[in-house]
Amino acid sequence: MVAMTKRVKSFQIVMDPVKTFYCGGDKVCGQVEVEVNEVTRVSAVKVLGLGRAKVEYPKGKQRCRQEDEYLRYEEVLKLDEQPTDSDGSVVLRPGNKYKYIFGFELPQQGQLVSSYKGKFGYVQYYVKALMERPQQPTIECMKPFEVEEPLDVNTPDLLSPTGGVKEKKVTCMFIPDGQVSLNAKIDRRGFCEGEDICINAKFENTCSRIVVPKAAIIAKHTYQANGRTKVFRQKLSSVRGNHIISGMCDAWQGKTIRVPKIKPSMLGCNIIRVEYALMIYVHIPGSEKLILELPLVIGTAGLGSRSSSVSSQEGSVSNASQSWVSLRMPSNPPSYSDVTRDCCLDQPLTPLLDDFDGDDSPIFMNAPAFQFPPPPVYTEA
Repeated sequence: MVAMTKRVKSFQIVMDPVKTFYCGGDKVCGQVEVEVNEVTRVSAVKVLGLGRAKVEYPKGKQRCRQEDEYLRYEEVLKLDEQPTDSDGSVVLRPGNKYKYIFGFELPQQGQLVSSYKGKFGYVQYYVKALMERPQQPTIECMKPFEVEEPLDVNTPDLLSPTGGVKEKKVTCMFIPDGQVSLNAKIDRRGFCEGEDICINAKFENTCSRIVVPKAAIIAKHTYQANGRTKVFRQKLSSVRGNHIISGMCDAWQGKTIRVPKIKPSMLGCNIIRVEYALMIYVHIPGSEKLILELPLVIGTAGLGSRSSSVSSQEGSVSNASQSWVSLRMPSNPPSYSDVTRDCCLDQPLTPLLDDFDGDDSPIFMNAPAFQFPPPPVYTEA
């Protein structure tokens, strides 16, 4: 931010070096640059490092508001090799660019919370500079910076599997109509953005309706102010399975849903909390959903969780390539008479029911499509 007046040409904060984000214990360095249009006497130039969390939202006729402070630093800056008067003031002249150097250290890890901006609150860090002049209003400018506290998901608790079982009895006009049940499990609770969550689940439908299993990653933002709590839930990404008709079961074996680009979990703030969950649920027409929520912790990218998953994928690819090399290719290509042609194509596409779950599309029953196997490959010697 640059403040400009008739006498002051420019007044700005420049961070040096420029960083995407800072962590606890890092040093915030930079300079306050000043240029003037006229000879100007400056009493003092001060720099402040500030960080706070704030929650604000309406509740009826009241307005709930609360703040928490995480950083406060103040320093009076001096110009190098610049003569000062007895009162500490200096004279700035046109045609020169004056640089006030500053630097301060952030509190150690565990004492800060990551930067955040949400629907009803935020966590913000910034450097603020003040230029005081005799018999003139004080000029100020600000420069925000991001803080990201590391969150390692490679702890025994977050690497252990989790799961659960849920069932729901369905009724029609108060008459029992069977039940729907699900049993789901994931291999761990800690993930980073870009990783795939593998879901193993079993669904059973003994009611007379056609149900559809689904899964979604949910963000839960909790705001606290004046002893009141406000919760905001948001669906981030979702997947769906095949419809399950009456009396049938279905199973997911390693069905994946990818963690989108999101902020890590924020668990250390007193008034703002960001949590994630994997919601596995069954849509039941004419009844409430059967829902199972498994808590997730999203860590900072670049830690061991991502590297281990990438290495495991690379290992599977290399193993697959080795197994492919070990295969013995047939000496003669197969005959075209071996290609099966006894099939039925162009089956009808029949709509079964509408799924009123958010922005999901209607459900259709589609007969399994048959695809001809590719023609045999001939190679020249």
